[in-house]
Amino acid sequence: MNDSIAVIGGGSWGTALAILLGKKGYSVDMWLRNRKQCEEINYTRENIKYLPGIVLPNNVKATNDIEKAISGKKVIVFSVPSHGVRETIKKVKGKIKDDQLIVNVAKGIENDTLLKISDVVKEELPRVKYTVLSGPSHAEEVGKDMPTTVVAASKEKKVAKYIQDVFMSPKFRVYTNPDVTGVELGGALKNIIALGAGISDGLGYGDNTKAALMNRGIIEIARLGEKMGAKKMTFAGLSGIGDLIVTCTSMHSRNRRAGIKIGEGMSLKEAVDSIGMVVEGVKTNKAAYNLSLKYGVKMPITEEIYNVLYKGSDVKNSVVNLMLRDKTHEIEDIIETEDFDW
Repeated sequence: MNDSIAVIGGGSWGTALAILLGKKGYSVDMWLRNRKQCEEINYTRENIKYLPGIVLPNNVKATNDIEKAISGKKVIVFSVPSHGVRETIKKVKGKIKDDQLIVNVAKGIENDTLLKISDVVKEELPRVKYTVLSGPSHAEEVGKDMPTTVVAASKEKKVAKYIQDVFMSPKFRVYTNPDVTGVELGGALKNIIALGAGISDGLGYGDNTKAALMNRGIIEIARLGEKMGAKKMTFAGLSGIGDLIVTCTSMHSRNRRAGIKIGEGMSLKEAVDSIGMVVEGVKTNKAAYNLSLKYGVKMPITEEIYNVLYKGSDVKNSVVNLMLRDKTHEIEDIIETEDFDW
């Protein structure tokens, strides 16, 4: 197994994964745009801006030379925000070889095209092998060696198993899954529900409200996912319910924290600015809303959050709208499509 890996992106998650891989003995080149930040990381052995207080192993080096970072690496981990994946790939499009493995850890949908990250990568690099790594995994906890479990999804079993071996450790357990679409959509769309959970907290609502949002949220995520070709059971797994739970309940979650600020009365811009890092759920919400229209899927929570973020709707009115929707069955998708004598 090649003992050298590239991590493209030096935010909190990219840094945490670089630390994880470094502790496993890999030599890791972590690419960041900012030369000064690279110098600071290499000197202090710490990413003070995004993951303070956690020391990087000596075999993890920061560089702002992206071609150097990917050269000779069997595995290239893309840990840039979802809206920057295509732009970043274009920087090295002619340099990535077909036998290099791409691992995406970004969670989002390209807004302009409504493409999943796997589709973006396929358009730009049609012959490379692709894996998505996703699940309930806060960077702050992975960086501190807290037990974490994720899923590696690839259309090729041997590729998924290879990536499983690369990342697996006593504190980082990796499962495999062939359902790339389901794993990607679960990881992306849960950020929308986390925004809603934060808004609920900001309004002063309690656990009942959050539980309802999470439960009905995973149902509408799975509903869209099935329409897009995903397997329903994937949304009951780590990248579905697992990631939804951790993102909706933890203060590590940027999406939940931004939602709290909105619930407390901040504007969208004020809330995002106060977080100081990318809040993926904001852009993903617009994409998911447009996907729901494209596929004719009912996504009432996504729609109400869209109305709050992009149409200036009052958050309290949105809660009322959700509570007073037309009466329906809990398992409406089954009852409406199967022969039930009830």
